[in-house]
Amino acid sequence: MTNASVRPARAVFVEGPLMRHVAVMTATGSIGLMAVFVVDLLSLLYVSWLGRPEATAGVGFATIVLYLMVSVNVGLMIAITALTSRSIGAGDRQAARRIASSTMVLAALVALVLSLIALPLLPRLLTLLGARDQSHAIALSFLHIVLPSNILMAVGMGFSGILRAIGDARRAMFVTLGGGIATAGLDPLLIFGFGLGPDGAAIAIVLARIIIVAIGFHGTVIVHGMMARPKLSFVRQDSARTFAIAGPAILTNLSNPIANAVFAGVVARFGDAAVAALAIMDRLVPVAFGVLFALSGAVGPILGQNWGAGRFDRMRRGLTDSAIFAGACVLISWLLLYALRGTIVAAFHATGLTAELVEFFCLIAGPMWLFVGMLFVANAAFNNLGMPFLSTLFSWGRATLGTMPFAILGAHLAGPKGALAGSALGAVAFGVLALVFAYRGISRLEREAAQRRAAHDLPANDTLLSSAEARS
Repeated sequence: MTNASVRPARAVFVEGPLMRHVAVMTATGSIGLMAVFVVDLLSLLYVSWLGRPEATAGVGFATIVLYLMVSVNVGLMIAITALTSRSIGAGDRQAARRIASSTMVLAALVALVLSLIALPLLPRLLTLLGARDQSHAIALSFLHIVLPSNILMAVGMGFSGILRAIGDARRAMFVTLGGGIATAGLDPLLIFGFGLGPDGAAIAIVLARIIIVAIGFHGTVIVHGMMARPKLSFVRQDSARTFAIAGPAILTNLSNPIANAVFAGVVARFGDAAVAALAIMDRLVPVAFGVLFALSGAVGPILGQNWGAGRFDRMRRGLTDSAIFAGACVLISWLLLYALRGTIVAAFHATGLTAELVEFFCLIAGPMWLFVGMLFVANAAFNNLGMPFLSTLFSWGRATLGTMPFAILGAHLAGPKGALAGSALGAVAFGVLALVFAYRGISRLEREAAQRRAAHDLPANDTLLSSAEARS
């Protein structure tokens, strides 16, 4: 066991090949995330084997609500990672420990309050999403089990964010990987062994979240000592800058689940078979393109540390390498989806409209997610470089103007397939524009730093001003 108090955290991303940092951080993040995503896919696969389309649809509706909660947690994790990595990049370990502790407390409080507010609203919310009869009852039961554990998910994600901020990608991977492995073993046992059906999958999620917190606590607190004892005064002091990042990041992340909720309402008009297909697609996306989710988490600490160190050249190169990496990953995933579309349909015992929609999705997913990947990379830059408003603007632009009108029009003209095709169109313009604005944002930060150095008559390689920015 290592006590980090005698081993200062080092800013590992300010030197060495950036593509290697991007690849290593993304690969290790992908392993943990993919474990969770694959297990989620298996959970739905097990539920589909019950031979009840309403059960598959019910879990799909529940997932939309849980996605809303997780999106808030992700926004708070972004703040934890961004602020901690900046302090580490600036060489201030004590500030990093304090901000990590304060932001974790804030994340847990927000998750708890949000869950308490949402629980009594679930029946009405599921009805608004289009859930009816048995699918409504199954979704409600599922959420009553899982939603109270939202605070555990927030804390576990926070631990993972801190580990990424200090560059310990391996232990950050273990946080999610441990939860994924636990769920993989518990799902079939609870769903089939104890005959609990969809409720068994929900119980497995809760138990996995307990394991995620335990692993994250060990890596963050025991191994690295990267959390100071929480103090109310520090929590109050750090809350403003935490929510300055988390607030826009949460709004950004909510764009996707809210767009998905609207899209589910459009698809629900075509019956439980269409909603079941949507539930399968929602599980396929993170498995097929989970590397992009991991990449967006990897970009933040890399850019944050280099900003703290005043290395704007490396920030631009890191953004470029991340975009190239995203494009290559999407191409590989799309080819696999296309080749395996028949196998996927057969595995879920999908027939009729459900099978048609899943196969159609496999055909069109690649081009859409190429540009979504660009948007993910740009948003990571915005959130970690003091420009969260742009992340919110582009994400909501894509989710509203770029998605909803096209999905509704497509559904009117060509049914559920038209809705799928329409929802893919909006990603193109918003993905390209977001990346352009990310580069412009880095250039603006560089100009501001140069002006401040000139005003204080400091040498070009002095990082004092970047350190001040990192603490602000």
